[in-house]
Amino acid sequence: MKIKVKVIANSGRNEISKFDEIYKVHLKSQPIDGKANKELIALLSEYFKVKKSNISIIRGLRSKEKSVEINQV
Repeated sequence: MKIKVKVIANSGRNEISKFDEIYKVHLKSQPIDGKANKELIALLSEYFKVKKSNISIIRGLRSKEKSVEINQV
């Protein structure tokens, strides 16, 4: 499954909300050295109840808008 994600980093809370086809994700981490991407993967793994290894960012590693692939087994 592929989803579109808009990330708001350094927001002071971890939260996922869905608007139409886009997931809006607030992260506590700053977008430095991939910390926000790691936290995004951890949060999405909890939300979709899959292992972190089943989630990969396929587009937008350095962008606020990302395409994420989730392999649900």
